[in-house]
Amino acid sequence: MAVPARAYLSIGEVLNRLRGDFADITISKIRFLESEGLIEPQRTPSGYRKFTSSDLERLRYVLLAQRDQYLPLKVIKDNLDALDRGLQPASIAGVSHPTVALATIDGQIAPNAFAEVSEMRLSREELLKNSGLSDEQLVEIESYGLIAPRGRHYDGDALAIGKAVTEMASFGIEARHLRSFKSAADREIGLIEQVITPLTRQKSTESKARAQEVQKEIASLSIRLHAALVRGGLHRLRP
Repeated sequence: MAVPARAYLSIGEVLNRLRGDFADITISKIRFLESEGLIEPQRTPSGYRKFTSSDLERLRYVLLAQRDQYLPLKVIKDNLDALDRGLQPASIAGVSHPTVALATIDGQIAPNAFAEVSEMRLSREELLKNSGLSDEQLVEIESYGLIAPRGRHYDGDALAIGKAVTEMASFGIEARHLRSFKSAADREIGLIEQVITPLTRQKSTESKARAQEVQKEIASLSIRLHAALVRGGLHRLRP
């Protein structure tokens, strides 16, 4: 199932949301920032731009950095590129960094969050620095299969896992305790594979596109089911 249209904003809606803070913003300015690679809105089949909340947040960051700090676009783009790679760019007084997060609809992870393969490329040192993992922790979770490099680099998924492991460690949860998460994820992946295999075996373009949509939808539903089960179990623990 496709993401509902209202999960996105049109360029006109983006303009209206920005005008309160940036009186001189225009559609031409938004298109120019897109042409410079600072934002990359998706497109509808008919070619219309569709913006996510993350796109809107990036635009605010760019416009604030220009207006309040007089930063050139190249510096702003370098900062955004660093954020996309999971790194921490130089701080800009009075300007909050946009967050990089999974797309959500009504608080739930949206199917399109599973659409793209992360293009982030981190060295081992960058992964350690930005995740908070120690070298020993990384070696351990790699041995359990929770993180694996893609070629010679680590991707955004590895960084997200590393950060989660670091935060859970603050509660005394060790890497060895997380093997069950990997096993559960592998079982969910296997289930999804069973469902989409008949579609992937077909040679038509429509079947392949349908397989991708089904894969994203089931992945989103599995996360929702997992969250509901954990939430329900915790409710039962309350006195």
